[in-house]
Amino acid sequence: MTNNRVTSYVVGTAMGTAMAREGHGKFKRPWSQTTSWTSRKTVRDPLLRPRLAAWLDLDEEPVSHLRGKKTKTTIKLSDLPQGPIRSEAPEAPEAPEAPEAQPNLDEHDEPSYPTVVLQARRNMRKFENCVLLTRVGGFYELYFEHADEYAPLLNLKLASKKTSAGPVPMAGFPFFQLDRYLKILVQDLNRHVAIAEEFPHDAADRIKSGGLMHDRRVARVITPGTLIDENFIDPYANNYVLAIHVLQEETGVDKSSAPIKGHRIPVPSSEALHLGLAWLDLSTGHFFTQSTELSSLSSILSRIGPREVVLSTEIEYQKDHDIFSILAEDRHLITYASRGDLTKIEDWEPLLESTMSENTRKSFTNEEVSAGNLVLNYVKDSLQGVAMKLLQPLRHESMQVMNIDKNSLRALEIKQTIRGGLFRGSLLHAIRRTVTKSGARLLHEWLSSPSTSLDVINARQNLVAKFIAREDLRDSIIMLLRRCHDSQRLVQKFSMGRGDADDLLALAHTIRATEDIVDMLDETADSAGGEPNGDCLRKLSSRVDLIQPRKLARKIKDAIDEEGIVHQQEVEDSEASQMLALAQDIVATEGSQEDALALPKGKRKRPTSIREHYADDNEAWIMKPGASTNLKSLHSRLASLLEEKAQLGDSLRERLGALSLTLRWSPGLGHIAHIKGKDIKNLVDIRALSSSRSTKSFHIPEWTALGQRLDQARFHIRREEQRVFQLLREQVVLNLVKLRRNAAVLDELDITTSFAKLAIEQNFTRPRVNNTTTHTIIGGRHPTVEGGLNEQGRSFIRNDCLVGTPADGLAWLITGPNMAGKSTFLRQNALITILAQIGCYVPASHAELGIVDALFSRVGSADDLYRDQSTFMVEMLETAHILKQATPRSFVIMDEIGRGTTPEDGTAVSYACLHHLVNVNQCRTLFATHFHDVADLAAANGLCGASGQGGAVQFYCTDVEEDIHGGFVYVHKLRKGINRQSHALKVARLAGLPKGAIDTARQVLERQ
Repeated sequence: MTNNRVTSYVVGTAMGTAMAREGHGKFKRPWSQTTSWTSRKTVRDPLLRPRLAAWLDLDEEPVSHLRGKKTKTTIKLSDLPQGPIRSEAPEAPEAPEAPEAQPNLDEHDEPSYPTVVLQARRNMRKFENCVLLTRVGGFYELYFEHADEYAPLLNLKLASKKTSAGPVPMAGFPFFQLDRYLKILVQDLNRHVAIAEEFPHDAADRIKSGGLMHDRRVARVITPGTLIDENFIDPYANNYVLAIHVLQEETGVDKSSAPIKGHRIPVPSSEALHLGLAWLDLSTGHFFTQSTELSSLSSILSRIGPREVVLSTEIEYQKDHDIFSILAEDRHLITYASRGDLTKIEDWEPLLESTMSENTRKSFTNEEVSAGNLVLNYVKDSLQGVAMKLLQPLRHESMQVMNIDKNSLRALEIKQTIRGGLFRGSLLHAIRRTVTKSGARLLHEWLSSPSTSLDVINARQNLVAKFIAREDLRDSIIMLLRRCHDSQRLVQKFSMGRGDADDLLALAHTIRATEDIVDMLDETADSAGGEPNGDCLRKLSSRVDLIQPRKLARKIKDAIDEEGIVHQQEVEDSEASQMLALAQDIVATEGSQEDALALPKGKRKRPTSIREHYADDNEAWIMKPGASTNLKSLHSRLASLLEEKAQLGDSLRERLGALSLTLRWSPGLGHIAHIKGKDIKNLVDIRALSSSRSTKSFHIPEWTALGQRLDQARFHIRREEQRVFQLLREQVVLNLVKLRRNAAVLDELDITTSFAKLAIEQNFTRPRVNNTTTHTIIGGRHPTVEGGLNEQGRSFIRNDCLVGTPADGLAWLITGPNMAGKSTFLRQNALITILAQIGCYVPASHAELGIVDALFSRVGSADDLYRDQSTFMVEMLETAHILKQATPRSFVIMDEIGRGTTPEDGTAVSYACLHHLVNVNQCRTLFATHFHDVADLAAANGLCGASGQGGAVQFYCTDVEEDIHGGFVYVHKLRKGINRQSHALKVARLAGLPKGAIDTARQVLERQ
């Protein structure tokens, strides 16, 4: 375990007084623990009192504190010190030299708790900031303060274990419910969980440990960011843990000394502070790095969406550092870890699936390497020695992707809605038609980082076009993809020494489906002839390498017995049902109704009888006899012994004259002969091991000897099965790179076939993407709003968007009534841009778009009271970011800039932003406002031509149509011109404002 942070437990004044009384010149803290987990500390310790008794030698004289007499002190206000309050703590006086002799704590000082409890206590100290779950037989148990704290949270019965050293709080649950409680602890409560498993002692270790059967040590630490294959991991999103390396600038602070909590340490400004980022998904092996500045961190975190953020312990006490306010915005879980053993990029090699080239290693910045060291050390510690194989790290800077900042991701509702953070109603929900889990994860990544490479975009669009034209090919591939499993996570499990026979079969099924898909792609490519983009299928299938994986799938199919696995699963389900039945029995006799309700719901199944459980046909083999030559020989030997058993049974029944005699094995009696009924009276001279009125069991030497040979044969079969299974695992790891590359092709196929299906369903069209800086969208629609309207039986009003050319203007200034669709128009064009650059067809009649390097959105309003920022301040901060970052290739949408202040100031700020975007940034802009004077200022300053036509800024508006009875309808279709009426009272009437309030407002407007 890496020593990451020292946590000291401080004992009270009584101990210090006693130590002084005993003549000790300096009090030494009783113990220090090292940890690499969260900063959360638990100071309760039931062992503290016995330890203090030993240290203080309380046999001589007890020490106690007496409360003194109450006194009252009066002081004048003028006598109090004046001036600013100083945050610096006074320097502590130098402590006298430590005495030579100090009480020494070791394992022999432990109270006389039972072995299991002592093992748990030692693991709790070693993994101090984790919740410890200890395996004890068929249960996982919590002890001491962990039981006190978490039993109520987990809805477990808090019990007390009686020991010679006093009662110990404890709680537990059956082993098969581990995932259920891990979900609560890790996913819901954001706790780190250390799982201590039972490791059987061999003969030598058993002697060394004084006869202990098991050693219970922590096999793995599970944190929110280091999930591998837990049942509660989100299958449709990556589970990233991200490390941030903060570059320590020279600030006059002595960095050789540890930071002091509560002291202000100067930090560099946000603009100049460089960061290194490294993030990985332990469940898939994906690994990325990036260099950035603090000002961009918030947007990067929104794009990546890490479950856990790791910082160095060096920055833990710099609470005034700007990075903490950024991490607090979205309540990221922060963990502190030390640098660890990995210190340079060459140290990464053993953890990667393949060796990096020299040029690749040199491409990483020092900040990225430091961040990579931090995250790899942290993950290595959590795995407790388990090997892992990650993909080679990718630098984000080398990936040609569009930058979408945090505010745009949120305002455009790309991955979740603004209200409620729901998946339904987001862009991802509107377009996702994928059929595999890994395909859904890749689509999530594409939406967060659309491509800026024309080659990549066109390649994806060519595939979509081909699947639209070849409906039979599309449907067949989708059907085969449904048969595929999540091979990205399956392969990663095997690379970490995990994975069972079910996973091997799933991998084999996926390889077989991949074979069929490649054959179909090649056959279609051969028949395409001179079709446009006919080689796109061939290029895709050529990336699949099936030579070795095909052999692997054949080996798995030849070795694994699928019927045996089904049988084994039935046995495991039976064992789980037996444990549940036992728990229900205990609750029925000793518990309450609340305890009964806390048990998992399920069909109650009584434990099987000895005969049912240990019957010969209940043996579950996972390997076919032909999986290896040795296994075939062992199965032949077992069949021969079983035949010998049948002959022995016939012989004994004939010799003893007992037709009911059967040969069995039981846990308590071993190999026995069993008779029942009238045969009991005929065999009165036999010495019975157990008997009842109708049955009798006894030993027969011939059966005992034969039964032992049967047990040995079964043991050798199990051992040989494990050997063969391990060989298959190794074969998977040897094909790791090929399997991962093949899986990546399947994911792309899943997305492109889903895009084709979406285009047909929603009448999307192929956009033309080029290297210009223009936007031409004819008949554009909002993909999510249109879906909502269709459910209501309403239709969406299409609109055109033409910006970027001299004739159409660089920016559109849009005015119009509230609720008439200005914001929808802005957002729909931003979403169409994103869809075009992920390779998807778009909701428009025609679209021709120049590549966008960054998309910015300033839509909506919200304050940030936690950071003492008003609505207008938040608006200005977001606007400042856009004006500083936008380039001529960017696309910007701005809605109602300046509305958080007075109309005069708002108009000035709004026009200044429009002027800056057109003249300085020179980017494509859609600018909506209710400040109609902005149009007049634009015309007066030459941003548009005469009568609002021509020039860099073009005027467009929405409107309202009224009838003679006072009714009205919104006109969502944009037209050229300026609408100087916002029609706010109409919206107020729709919202249900009292008639008196509306009449008053109308009178005010009439007087103006």
